Amino acid sequence: MDKARQNAFLSLVKSDTSQSFSNIEINTVIERQKLTENEASLFTALYMGVLERKITLDYIISKYSKIPLEKIDVETVNALRLGLYQLVYMDKIPDYSAIDESVKLAKKSAKGFVNAILRSFLRNSKKVPLPKEKWQGVSVESSMPLDIINIWRKSYGDDVALELATHQPDKRKLSVRVNTLKTSADAICAEFQKRGIENETSPFSDDVVRCACPISRIKDLIDGGEIFIQDEASRIAVKILGAKKGEKIADVCACPGGKTFSCAIDMENEGEIYASDLHANKLSLIDKGAKKLGISIVKTRELDAKSHVCEYEKAFDRVLCDVPCSGLGVVFKKPDIKYKQREGLDALEATQYAILSNCANYVKVGGVLIFSTCTLNRDENESNVERFLAEHEDFVPYDFEISKIKSTNGAYTFFPNVTGTDGFFVSRMKRVK
Repeated sequence: MDKARQNAFLSLVKSDTSQSFSNIEINTVIERQKLTENEASLFTALYMGVLERKITLDYIISKYSKIPLEKIDVETVNALRLGLYQLVYMDKIPDYSAIDESVKLAKKSAKGFVNAILRSFLRNSKKVPLPKEKWQGVSVESSMPLDIINIWRKSYGDDVALELATHQPDKRKLSVRVNTLKTSADAICAEFQKRGIENETSPFSDDVVRCACPISRIKDLIDGGEIFIQDEASRIAVKILGAKKGEKIADVCACPGGKTFSCAIDMENEGEIYASDLHANKLSLIDKGAKKLGISIVKTRELDAKSHVCEYEKAFDRVLCDVPCSGLGVVFKKPDIKYKQREGLDALEATQYAILSNCANYVKVGGVLIFSTCTLNRDENESNVERFLAEHEDFVPYDFEISKIKSTNGAYTFFPNVTGTDGFFVSRMKRVK
């Protein structure tokens, strides 16, 4: 049986039956199964493609199956999803191959059912009538959950919501932060060029390089501490923080450590960074990462960012609150986030506000406070900041302008369809008394 398809099938079943993360799953499968470059490429395309297009694929199944979708077992539905994904979205795979390989994946009792659905869809020229209601149709066609679309409509209006729902990023693109303690962006670009890796320096930050390749092609540079993966929006949030040599910085929701590392590099590894997180088991990632990058100014600590620490009171020049969020800005890269339950958003917003209000106490007079998320939702972003400023007269918005990024009232939202980055929100404030 085709190794790439078999592993994509098993990973999709796993994603439906247990909590798994797509990026971790991909790396784990490629390494454990020792997939060749071609097998890894096909496996990744199929697995991520089905995750991204699950709403569309399930809608097609529901239109062609006499059995209700919710009554089809998980193995059979994923064999169907894989077949339909190849038929609809992968032009280079022959239709007969897509069908035959998908039938092979199905258990014996379901092979006829899978074959019948796929061939019926093919005979009907792959046609699917979309729902007549506009936003239902947008949801099915873009494979974006209607509840996310409605959050975007409420936050930014119908036009922006439509652009976000239909946004298709370049799936090949990676952004890497250059560790200028060890090398330079020019040297990294030259190395990429030598390896035949398409690359360009970010228009937003000259120490970030965009490249088009799988992580495996640059793993040695990551392992050597010359670069690390960091989205441009995340890098710019640290740039907006503005940490300088010799300062004392707190990163209060630090794991897995990208912003901490970027901050330490900006400080030329001089000063102090207190990186804390609620989950002690994750702090080792920061310790190991800092060592690999040649960073020695980071101190890690298990800490609930909502709980006050007396010795931190007015102790820091700058405090970074990159708070837990719904992740609606990264659904384009991590499609599994799309299918998470969102009933607890009110509680999440309350947690975000509690972290911001508590950690504001740690900022010196004249110091800087950053509130950021990787989500696109006004209730989690602007509303939290507006409430905070209304209730804390000792803080004011602190505007910034970096490259093409210019704040309004000290805040900026990165829309991926505009900036080509993750969706991201950052607000900068200054303590004035």
